Amino acid sequence: MPSQIILASTSPYRKEILSKLGIPFCCCSPDIDETPLPQETPEAHVTRLAKEKARAGAQSFDQGLVIGSDQVAVINGKIIGKPLNHEAAVSQLTSASNQIITFYTGIALHNITTNETEARCETFKVHFRALTQAQIEYYLRKEQPYFCAGSFKSEGLGIALFNRLEGKDPNTLIGLPLITLIDMLARQGYVVLDHHPKSAY
Repeated sequence: MPSQIILASTSPYRKEILSKLGIPFCCCSPDIDETPLPQETPEAHVTRLAKEKARAGAQSFDQGLVIGSDQVAVINGKIIGKPLNHEAAVSQLTSASNQIITFYTGIALHNITTNETEARCETFKVHFRALTQAQIEYYLRKEQPYFCAGSFKSEGLGIALFNRLEGKDPNTLIGLPLITLIDMLARQGYVVLDHHPKSAY
């Protein structure tokens, strides 16, 4: 059984999510070009990048299972990224008010020994409340989610922005679909509930 799990991500959010499983893992930084291809759908884009991240992460290791993940948010057919500043965040949340944002999260698992990669795209929909400008300003000043796609942190006060969440795994919204990942790991012979590590990496 491959004993080493590698998370090809520097995201503190993905690291925190994976930690929920209580299994030992290490992290690496995948160096890839994340530019979308012409006419590439959001689903195809995140699935491709998840695979590329997992394979890039595998370059520094001799064995193990490498996890790659990527995410985009889409509103009214348009991909929205990280706002990076207050003004862009105000614009994003204003557009999201009383609308539905769909998050597409690609997840990939690469087996270094067999050179096989499995990848999937999971979707999660966020139904926003009708928001006033004062509410948007208050929320942004409070949490400053300027490096989060869609301009919110669902694990914090951001939950007050929504009236409904729609999807099979709330971890998908934060960036790492654990239910799907657990299934992928099992297909590689790594059963999370059966794996009791004696030491951590």
